[in-house]
Amino acid sequence: MWCPLCNHEDTRVVDSRLTRDGMQIRRRRECARCNNRFNTFEAPELKAPRIIKSDGTREAFSEAKLRDGMLRALEKRPVETREVERAIRRLLREISSVEDAEIPSSLIGEWVMRELRDLDQVAYVRFASVYRRFEDIQAFRDLIEGLERDDAAGPDRRQISLLEPTRRKKRRGS
Repeated sequence: MWCPLCNHEDTRVVDSRLTRDGMQIRRRRECARCNNRFNTFEAPELKAPRIIKSDGTREAFSEAKLRDGMLRALEKRPVETREVERAIRRLLREISSVEDAEIPSSLIGEWVMRELRDLDQVAYVRFASVYRRFEDIQAFRDLIEGLERDDAAGPDRRQISLLEPTRRKKRRGS
């Protein structure tokens, strides 16, 4: 491993630990020349099928695209990074467990929507509106009505409800 500060090729591992999610090993390294310390992360390489896009083209699966899409939908939402990482890890396991050499991008999109629905209703609607290419307000209504039906079965109290009207605090003395 090269030192990122002085480019010297001799570094040694000072400490190794599992990350919190248990999916990576964090290694603390030290450069033999400049004594700079830095971290490296080691993760298993998951074999993923090729992706068949909606226009019929094929491309290699990209974890970065998956992560970017989810983070874009979750931008400025009250969801912990740890929860997002767990959802991404679940998706990666699901994708790597597919035995086919190629899978449609629409299948991955449905899996991402399922994870976002569990994480945050607003992020779910954001992602669905782009993914399903909503062209009118009725498409939003239909999606939100579906959330309302499911929400009646038992809402997730970790989320701020998209469906519940906001309650205003009464002012004292009014």
